[in-house]
Amino acid sequence: MNSVFPNTIYAIQHLSFEDLGSLEDLFYQLGFRVRYFEAGVDDLTQAMQHTGLTIILGGPIGVYETEDYPFLQQEIDLLKVRLENNLPTLGICLGAQLIAHALGAKVYAGAVKEIGWSPLTLSNQTNHLLAPLEDSPVLHWHGDTFDLPKNAVLLASSALYPNQAFSIGSHILALQFHIEVANESLEKWLIGHTCELRNANINIPALRLDNEKFAPTLENKASQIITQWMATLTNA
Repeated sequence: MNSVFPNTIYAIQHLSFEDLGSLEDLFYQLGFRVRYFEAGVDDLTQAMQHTGLTIILGGPIGVYETEDYPFLQQEIDLLKVRLENNLPTLGICLGAQLIAHALGAKVYAGAVKEIGWSPLTLSNQTNHLLAPLEDSPVLHWHGDTFDLPKNAVLLASSALYPNQAFSIGSHILALQFHIEVANESLEKWLIGHTCELRNANINIPALRLDNEKFAPTLENKASQIITQWMATLTNA
């Protein structure tokens, strides 16, 4: 690890059980410490001004709900400055939507909720960061989507939504899908999101079986992807 690159990773949570999942142990193995910030409770200034990696995690609210959740506006304003300074940033689900919004792209409710396991279609690139996910189902859990920001490189699409992942240079990565999920903790998602699941007519036992079937493989592939990306960041 580059001695100049900070060894603490900051993670911003919007929901207590949507944490770093399988990535947390990976970061420890790579020699990093992890510190969480709770959006809506903690002041996010330190996390957003961090010169090392800051990860913005998922949650059930929309980036456009600033009237109901005023803290979002501060988060967006801080994120805009962070991205302008090209500081290392990973956004997952809501985090990806926040990045897109902060970069000037439109974020809006999609036609249907995308909840469950399905594969991605990767864009045609050499040395594709997400190559381990080729033909491998990932967990989607969102109702909102976004337009691709200016100067962004599209990395992946799904059958329902064209913009599932993008990057800006080597330091900014946005993933609409949940690369971080850990098999051992997905029951918390089924409990915590029960209202959303029932309103979307999701078969919970079937989703649980898919979690058990696909999550272990995703954990392994997520480790490959994030290890490669971290090597790019720390050796820059």
